[in-house]
This record gives sequence, structure tokens and C-alpha cells, in this order.
Amino acid sequence: MCRSSTSPRSVRVLRAGAALLLGLCAPVLHANDRWQSLDGFLRASTGPGGFPGAVALVEHEGHVAFHGQWGHADIAGTRPMNASNIFRIYSMTKPVTSVAVLMLMEEGKLSLDDPLSRYLPAFADRQVVIGGDVEHPQVAPTPRALTLRHLLTHTSGFAAASDTHLVATKLLTRADVDSATSLEDVAARLATLPLADAPGTHFHYEGSNTELLARVVEVVSGQSFQQFLQQRIFQPLDMRDTGFEVPPAQRARVVDLPTTDDASGKLRVADTVSARTPGARLKGYDSGAGGLYSTAADYMQFARMLVNDGCSGQRQLLSRKTVDLMMSDQLDGFTPAIKSETAGEGFGLGGYVVTQPAYRGKLGSVGQFGWSGAASTYFTIDRSEKLVAILLMQYLPGGEVPLRSPSTRFYNLVYQAIP
Repeated sequence: MCRSSTSPRSVRVLRAGAALLLGLCAPVLHANDRWQSLDGFLRASTGPGGFPGAVALVEHEGHVAFHGQWGHADIAGTRPMNASNIFRIYSMTKPVTSVAVLMLMEEGKLSLDDPLSRYLPAFADRQVVIGGDVEHPQVAPTPRALTLRHLLTHTSGFAAASDTHLVATKLLTRADVDSATSLEDVAARLATLPLADAPGTHFHYEGSNTELLARVVEVVSGQSFQQFLQQRIFQPLDMRDTGFEVPPAQRARVVDLPTTDDASGKLRVADTVSARTPGARLKGYDSGAGGLYSTAADYMQFARMLVNDGCSGQRQLLSRKTVDLMMSDQLDGFTPAIKSETAGEGFGLGGYVVTQPAYRGKLGSVGQFGWSGAASTYFTIDRSEKLVAILLMQYLPGGEVPLRSPSTRFYNLVYQAIP
């Protein structure tokens, strides 16, 4: 039987959060002052010259330890932020996609070391760029097949790094994956491209990897990616406000998406479809790499399932061992080991894994797992501490002097507050 460590009080607070906190700007604090520093930081971060607003939610040992909202949901400062606001979570979609793949693995429908070509035949006989230019690239066969594990760990060889992989990057840019109209279309465009590196040799964080995983989910399950997520993850976890677009009746809850204006240095609405039309699709397809909208309460449902060894209520969405695998450093398992982009971190199946907290320069634990989204959304899961911390803002870094990321200070203040 699935046994969750989450208390009934926590469930009530999180699901009823919108009703309890609607219109309030003050966080819920304990009688002691452990969380006062975090409250002060978020209050200052959403003051003049800062982010328009924020929602934070921290759960420790099955109980809500800290939650609140600061600032406003709009640039004009006319809508106070509240717990029910909806955010574009961009790359925080990737761990959700990983869970979908791992569910199919647990059913015996795929294995992580299966070649991608088993499900998408067009990816057989991959080639890698070894020279030439974008018009006449020189390529050679890769020494090994591109696998699902390579996609999950961003070691497939797809890369957008113009400083080191100019030809491959220009070819990837020319494919214009973002303008695709379906995941099938995405896969067709990527199948024409040579890789920047041989699979299993370098870590390159690239959304194409996760888009291909989403397409594999469609092929293996026989459902659209949206249908699979809705049936297998969102409905079981009661994630009512998570999806690839927001229903028109709920779009007033979507937070503005600003960036910094180059000329004035002030915030302005970003030049994206979902910024101009809040609630509209972030991309023209079900993007497994960065297409979801969600709320803090909804994403806590997902993260809590993982911190509780795959369990939610009486349902086991993933086995404990599968969660162990997801949150284990995969890069160290390659021969030779692959270097991560960040000191003290490896990479699991869809998110960073902390390997040496001292090297990161921030508080945390070995085995801590998490990721962030391009528009200033953050989460971390620390199973050893039974801790989940979520911070949702909306801001696309830009301009000559972009706003400073709050993640390091946020996580440091969270960890100093837990007993």
C-alpha cells in the first residue's frame, strides 16, 4: 500500500491555498523567527526595481513550513499576487516529461538504453559534425546509437553552443524547431540534422532532447502527450491548473511576463506569444521541454509525489527505486564520466543532482534534485531532509542590466530556516 508522509493539514493548506490566501500579501510564518529572513528577502525582491511579484511554497517533513505571496501579478501593479496565480514554468516541464518516460519504463514498454531509432526510425545511423561549414558540413558516423538515456541526460550530441559547435548550432537554428506544429513535426526536423558530438561524450543542455522524449511517449502510449500527462500524472495528482494552455475563463489568473527594456532599463512585456496573450500556448505543440503552465500548489503535488518515493495518497505513480534512479547522477556512470556544466552538480533523469554541496557555494544536500524555468521559476527536492521548496516568479532575463536571479539566496534562506 502507498503510504504518504504528507499530513492532512498540508493537503488542506495546499489545495485550499487559493481560497485562504486570495488577495493577501503576507506570508504565513511560524511563531519563531526562522523564516523571517526569507520573508524579508522576498519582500525586498519584489519591491521597487525588482521582480513584479512572487509566490513561494516550502514543505518540510510532510508539513507546510512556509508559504506566501509578494508584490503583484502585473507590471502595472494593479493586481496583488495571490496563491491561485498561474505561471509559465517553461523548463520545469522537463522533470514531468521524465516521469512520463519512467512510467512507461516501469510498464516494460521501453528501456532507458533502447536506441531512439526503435521508436523513431528516422534517427537510425546518426552522424556527427567533424568539420566544414553550414552549407557543406563534414560528417562521420557516430560510434554508438543515440539512446533514451542520452536524451534524458542531455548527452545525445544535440547542442546549441555557437562558441564550440558553430556548424551544428547553425544547422539546429535553421531547423527552426520552435515553429513546429506537432511533436511529430519536431522529430522530423531534428532527424535531418547531424549531431555536434557523439552520444554519451558531452553534456549539452538542449531542449531538443526532451521534445524527442515527449514524442516517444506519444508513439509508445498511442496517446497525445497532453492526453498522457492528463490521464497519468495531472488527474491522479489533482493538478487542476496545469496544462499547455489556460482555459479562457481562467486567463485572468495568469501572471504578466516581463523582461527588461534595453533603452529605459524598465520592465516591459516580453515579445512572446504567451506574454502578449497570457494563457496561450508557449509553443505550437505539446512541448515536453518547456510548454507547461502551473501553480505553486499544483507543482507541489508533483514534487511531493517524488519526495515521498513516488507515492501520492493511496496511489504509487512511480516505485521508490525508479525515483532513486531519477535522482542519481547519471553523468558519473558514463565511461569516461561526463563533466557537468556546474561545479558540485551532476545530472539525473531530467534535473540537476547535487554531488558536492561545498563546490556549489550554496546550502544543500548530496542527492538534492531540481531544476528551473527560463522565466524565473525554481524548485528543489531534498529527500534526505523531506524538503520541497518552490519559488515562482515571471521574468525573462534581458536588457543590458537584467534582474539578478534569486535562486541561490532563496535556497540558502530555506535551508537555514529548517531545524
